[in-house]
Amino acid sequence: MQSRMTNPAALLPDAVKGINLIYKAAHSAGLAKSTLDLVHLRASQINGCSACVDSGARGMRAAGETDERLFSVAAWRETDYFTEAERAALDLAEHATRLADKGDAVPDQVWEAAAKHFGEAELASLVLWIATTNFFNRINAVTRQPAGQNWG
Repeated sequence: MQSRMTNPAALLPDAVKGINLIYKAAHSAGLAKSTLDLVHLRASQINGCSACVDSGARGMRAAGETDERLFSVAAWRETDYFTEAERAALDLAEHATRLADKGDAVPDQVWEAAAKHFGEAELASLVLWIATTNFFNRINAVTRQPAGQNWG
């Protein structure tokens, strides 16, 4: 696949500065990086963002994530590979990514399950990272950014 244009986030220097600040903030609350990585991968799968699915899975593998967990993220409900906290985060990520699918986009029971496992700062980190992932996914999908890019 050929991209339609240079990635807008890379094309506009001020955008990169803002994105880096959001990235830093989302990763500053002490939430496990592996949890942030899981929600990033799941939201990217839902949105069909090949660039983020590819880079996310590669990064997770480099960080030591197991193949079983990587291959099962899309079917996390049907496996025993994820902790209850990770399941709550993945459920929140799915609901926050599919906002228009239901009248009550994020039902109380989904929020409460996440709040059972994460403190307020961690929830803020989780919500911010899910939103940022959706932001990346939309940029990449609109401009057809291909998988296999070096984002460094």
